[in-house]
Formats: sequence, C-alpha cells, structure tokens
Amino acid sequence: NLKTSSFFGESLRVSSKSTLKFSRTKAASFITKCEIGDSLEEFLSKATPDKGLVRLLVCMGEALRTIAFKVKTASCGGTQCVNSFGDEQLAVDMLANNLLFEALKHSHFCKYACSEEIPELQDMGGPVEGGFSVAFDPLDGSSIVDTNFTVGTIFGVWPGDKLIGVTGADQVAAAMGVLGPRTTYVLAIKGFPGTHEFLLLDEGKWQHVKETHEISEGKLFSPGNLRATFDNANYAKLVDYYVREKYTLRYTGGMVPDVNQIIVKEKGIFTNVTSPTAKAKLRLLFEVAPLGLLIENAGGYSSDGYKSVLDKVIESIDDRTQVAYGSKNEIIRFEETLYGSSRLKGGVPVGASA
Repeated sequence: NLKTSSFFGESLRVSSKSTLKFSRTKAASFITKCEIGDSLEEFLSKATPDKGLVRLLVCMGEALRTIAFKVKTASCGGTQCVNSFGDEQLAVDMLANNLLFEALKHSHFCKYACSEEIPELQDMGGPVEGGFSVAFDPLDGSSIVDTNFTVGTIFGVWPGDKLIGVTGADQVAAAMGVLGPRTTYVLAIKGFPGTHEFLLLDEGKWQHVKETHEISEGKLFSPGNLRATFDNANYAKLVDYYVREKYTLRYTGGMVPDVNQIIVKEKGIFTNVTSPTAKAKLRLLFEVAPLGLLIENAGGYSSDGYKSVLDKVIESIDDRTQVAYGSKNEIIRFEETLYGSSRLKGGVPVGASA
C-alpha cells in the first residue's frame, strides 16, 4: 500500500462491472479480464506485471486528483491563476509541476524526470534497473484556465534512465489527465490493447469507464496553428477541404481536450502544421510522443507529415515538431495533401489531395 500524505491517498474498489477479454501481446497465451468498473489499481494489476510501473502510475493518478482540485479552486486575476501549495501561493502550472515531481519521488521507481517548466533532468532517486524516466507537461493550456476551458496534464514513461536518444515507441506507458466538467485519467500501456479512461469519482477514486480500440472515419476536425495557412498553401488547402466537406469544427486551443475528443468520439483529426513564419511549438518529448502512444494504442494513427511521431528520435529535450493525429484515412489525406504521398497508402481516400 502507498503511504498517505496530504497529496497521496488510498485507492477505491468499485463495483458494476462488465467483462471484456484481451490477449497480451507480450505473452500471447496469457488472457486476462479487463473490466469496466475496475479501480485504477485493479486495472493496472491486469494490464502489466510490472509492480514498479503500477506504483508510478497510481502515484501520478493521486497527483492528478490533487491538481484537479487545485485548478478547480484557483483564484484567477491579472495574468495568472494561483492556489496554495503548503504555505506558498503558486501559479497553478507551477503548482501542478511541483505535485507531479513529488508524486514521482513518492513512487520510488522514477530515476529521472523533467517537465516543460523545468526542462533539465532531475534525479528522483529511483533505480536505473527496473526504474523509469518520465517527461511531462504539468498543465497544458494553463493560459486558458481563467476562461474555464478544459486543460490537462500529459506525461510519457520510458524504461531506465534515458529520455534522449529514444523514441516515442520506446515508452512503456503514456497518459493525460483531462480537467474539465469531468476529471479523467486517460492511460495507455505498451503491450496492452486499447487506451483506457478512468473517471474521478466523488469519493476521490478512479474508476475505469471507457476503453477505445478503434478510431473510425468521421467528419470532425481540430486545426491548430491556423496562422500557418497564410504561407503554407498545402495546409490552407487541407483546411479548405474540411470546410468544403462540412466537417464539424471542434477546437479549443488546448491540446489535451482537442486530442482527447478523438479517443472519446472514436473519430476525427487533429492537426498542428508549421510554416516559414509559424514555427513548430509542440514539444516531441513532453506532448507529441505521449499523445502519439495514446492515439495509436486506441487504434488511431499519428504523423509528422512523413512518419509516425512514435518513430521520431528525441535528440534534445526541446525538440519540436508538427503533428497530426486521427483515423487512418485522415492521416493519409494529411500526408498526401502536405507532401504528395503517404506511407499508409493502401487505397485512395477522396480528399483534398485528389
């Protein structure tokens, strides 16, 4: 059991379960039950035999619970939103940052961690062998907290002590905390099928409420960095296609809700494209790679225009990239419209590149 502190509590056992069976890719002969209604701990015990990874993900869930409360009760005025952290008043993004570092230390299985707020490796005291390194964006969308839009936390977990020279495909887990009208913890574990959503209950516990295994075709688009259409004619062509074909526009400016809707609705496309005057802002380590694992584990696809973002080598903590997440045909359309061909081409979608 985890020790309790002001931030980390015990977990809930919940009822109302409907059973689905999955096969682990690691050991094809091993069949386990993944049950809607499981607590986070129950689910994780079935999803991975790695007790260290289970502990780390539970600790991060405890931090997300506290972050959700602190964001919900933040005082906003002037240029930032603040809340208390012990005897201090901190901007909510720094408060979230501190809580997540504390959670990783508390897990005893994190060797190194870094964040968008502190982009240098911090030694968390965990082991190299059997331990993990974690990169996180503590509060994606912190500039829109005062508007009461949905914001969230993103993190990726890599084995051992390396966050440089690795790829997104090397992650053992990735997750996002979605802080909106509901608070959810969306989780993917390498080698275990699907992307899984946990709901924060009134009792403060996480309950497994949804799993996604397929991203289908559907007319839902979320176009980021639209200023790039000014001097990227192909991106302008792609956006024109979405409008002409009467796609539904759903875009908040927060990457967490804009990507999460693809997993929840099981359809759609998110794009954030660059141009000569609108450079890449999204960081591969903190945002793009973790969300890539969440999307691809859910049966979707990701692309930087040429390849899956999970295949991109992270060469520095500050690596930035353009990205698209969505269904297969939407990613084909994205790659073909921007660059004339697609690595995924198995058929010709009717689209802007035709």
